[in-house]
Amino acid sequence: MTGTAQRPLLFLDVDGPLIPFGGEPLRYRDGDPIRRTGPGPGEGGSNPLLARIDPRHGPRLAALPYELVWATTWMADANEIIAPRIGLPRLAVVIWPEPSDEDERDEQDERDARAGLHWKTRALVAWAAGRAFAWADDEITDADRAWVSAHHRGHALLHRVDPREGLTDADFAALDAWSRTTRTAAPPRPR
Repeated sequence: MTGTAQRPLLFLDVDGPLIPFGGEPLRYRDGDPIRRTGPGPGEGGSNPLLARIDPRHGPRLAALPYELVWATTWMADANEIIAPRIGLPRLAVVIWPEPSDEDERDEQDERDARAGLHWKTRALVAWAAGRAFAWADDEITDADRAWVSAHHRGHALLHRVDPREGLTDADFAALDAWSRTTRTAAPPRPR
C-alpha cells in the first residue's frame, strides 16, 4: 500500500490507557477479577496492576481501522505480557532513542521539557515518517499537539486518555471517528 491507501497508525501506550491507575482492580468475566497464574515472560514477579487490564480491549482495538503499534516504556514486553492478555497479535514496537551524551541533544531535551513537550513526541513523529497517525496516551498535552501540527506533514490525532479510567467507550468512538475522517480528507500540504 502507498500514500492514502495505508491505514493510519495507532500508537498505543500501556500505563494509563490499558492499565488504568484509578480505583480497585476492575472485574471482568462474570464479576470475577482477572487473576494471574504466575509471572509473565520478562517479569521478575507478578505485577498487581495487570489485573486492571480489560481483556475486551484487544478485540476492540483490533477492530479499529488502524495499524497498531506499541508506544510504551514496556517496549517488547508489551508483546510478551500485554498482547496475550487482551488477545492481540505481536505488534510493531517503537524503540525509544537512547539518552545522548551530546550537548546539543541534551539542550534540545531541556528545551522540550521547558516547553512541556512529552519525551515521546519527536520519536513518534519520526517513526510515522509523514504517515497519518493517532496516539493514545495519558500524558499528551497541548504542547505536543502544537509541535506535531507544526512538524508532521500527515494527519495526526493526539488523544489523551484519562489514566484513572483507561480506555473507555468514548475513547474508542473518538479513535474510530477520526480514522474515518482521514480516509476522506485531502492529504495535508507538504511543509
